[in-house]
Amino acid sequence: MSKQLKTIPKFANEAEEQAFWETHDSTEYMDWTKAQRIVLPNLKPTTKTISLRLPQHLLDSIKAAANSRDVPYQSLIKVWLQEKLHGQRYSETVVFNQKWSLVSRF
Repeated sequence: MSKQLKTIPKFANEAEEQAFWETHDSTEYMDWTKAQRIVLPNLKPTTKTISLRLPQHLLDSIKAAANSRDVPYQSLIKVWLQEKLHGQRYSETVVFNQKWSLVSRF
């Protein structure tokens, strides 16, 4: 026997809706066993601006590598960081020397 579900109220704005769901159990309002997975292809991950000090010669090398690939250098840095984090690129290994300054092979 299925449980009687409550009606989801109408909300004036997103903040009101958020406050409601923070204090109510969604299982009283919807049957999650009937939920279906969806893909939202247009969502972009949240990004955070950071400041990173690099030696000028290293930045110049990164910009040259980006230019040869016809991509923005900041995008290339993000790709390289992601690849390194996931261990996908062993031939262009970035290592930290004993003084913790960045040394890389381009």
